[in-house]
Amino acid sequence: MFDVIIVGGGPAGLFLACELRLAGARPLVLERRPEADPADKAHGLAGQAVRLLDHRGLFERCGGRGAPEPAPGFYFGGLPLPLHTLGEENPMYLLPVNQRDLERVLAERAAELGAEVRRGHEAFSISQTESRVEVVAREPEGTETTLAARYLVGCDGARSFVRKQAGIGFPGEHDEHVVDRSALVGPSAHVRPAPGGRLVIDGLGEIPTAFHRTDRGVFTLLAHDPERPLINTVEWEDRPAGDSPGPGAPMTLDEMADSVERVLGVRLPLSPPPEGAPTLLRRLCGRNFRLADHYRVGRVLLAGDAAHVSHGPTLNAALHDVANLAWKLAATLRDWAPADLLDSYERERRASGARVLLHTRAQAALLAPGSGVTALRQILGELLGRTENTRLVAALTAGADIRHDLGGERGGDLDGELGGNHGRDLGPDPDTEQPAALTGWFVPPVRLTTGDGRTRRLAELLRDARPLLLDLTGGDALAGVAEPWYDRVRHVTATAEHAPAPALLVRPDGYVAWAGDEPDGLKSVLTRWFSSD
Repeated sequence: MFDVIIVGGGPAGLFLACELRLAGARPLVLERRPEADPADKAHGLAGQAVRLLDHRGLFERCGGRGAPEPAPGFYFGGLPLPLHTLGEENPMYLLPVNQRDLERVLAERAAELGAEVRRGHEAFSISQTESRVEVVAREPEGTETTLAARYLVGCDGARSFVRKQAGIGFPGEHDEHVVDRSALVGPSAHVRPAPGGRLVIDGLGEIPTAFHRTDRGVFTLLAHDPERPLINTVEWEDRPAGDSPGPGAPMTLDEMADSVERVLGVRLPLSPPPEGAPTLLRRLCGRNFRLADHYRVGRVLLAGDAAHVSHGPTLNAALHDVANLAWKLAATLRDWAPADLLDSYERERRASGARVLLHTRAQAALLAPGSGVTALRQILGELLGRTENTRLVAALTAGADIRHDLGGERGGDLDGELGGNHGRDLGPDPDTEQPAALTGWFVPPVRLTTGDGRTRRLAELLRDARPLLLDLTGGDALAGVAEPWYDRVRHVTATAEHAPAPALLVRPDGYVAWAGDEPDGLKSVLTRWFSSD
């Protein structure tokens, strides 16, 4: 019997397999496709998810260089965010990696760690008892096999079979009038870069590089690879079905060019990318914004798009789901988890999923046609001229504005999680002068000098996905407290020029469980999250 069966071998499922193997668990991934999906989907990661990959040593393997650096600019609803004004408070990191390449890296890492991935195996029935979950799957040759595990996680996308079998509702909304079209194209002499990161388009003039909204739609051009720029259009179509291809009709470059012309008002000749390059021709009809009623029913759990979908950074959220879930599952499997540790997965990550839906809905509304929207954009653009507003919106889009409620009594509902727990503040608690405000936030980047004299980044100490007690006090009081937990918590002494706290207890998912220097406080938190047995 396996420890965990993962249904779905996309980024979420593969990353979960990696995290579980790092934690010593034995997962099995079932993926219905016989080969990796070659389609172009997401084209990058943004925000704290980039730092999460860095924590696991995957940032450079996905095309990053050195250490993640904050992005100088970004967009919210097509409005520019001047992130360069935030200095060290800038939470936005970017990693332009195609989902296909991310899956390849994660599959390679899963294989290195000894995770078993079975392709061409389609799950079609699940059942659970108090002690196990059984999955009936169809193998490539058509035979059926029954597999058992202590837990099952559905990472099988927005149409999740696991979610449906578990009877979990997926409420939300669908806008059937929006059509997104995307294509990877070849370089064009009709589009030229201009100073300030803008573009010059023949017949139109200068427009912003990333987003250009007109009263007919939205045009986007992203040139991470100048030889294969990605173009996208969004149109709010309310025309007879015969006036445009249906959802199942093949997408063509001519259709893409027609859409660009409708949005911009000028014809932009399009050509395929250089020979041999991946070509994306995709049409998405309608948009969904949905959040699962629950992330857990008994021994069945959901992560990634199976739990939440939106027209936004769902891949970023999926990676955080997985990092949050994996160590809690592993602790439960190893019988040292506190009684309600696994329940905290839904409480924490469903609140984050709701936050993602909130800002993606807002951004979709800001891109819609209409003079009222134009007026709203003008006012919001003026507000974003103030650094404090840019800071708040940047944290929202980067996934850096959710603080998990790790103190006080456990429990609480979704509204409680969202109420008052957003808006980042890393300063000291005014009553204790201790950096208690760090608790519950994603750990800030810190450069350290460890006991062996090496200068290292904090991310390098999180490669093994173990809880980390980073002790910067220079004494031994905390070591004496933590010693009974050394089988599950790594203790590292170090110094830091700009220490955010005397000591930090960092969970495997990168969130700070405790910050301070009081031994009694540390013991209480170690017991709460990592048990005293």
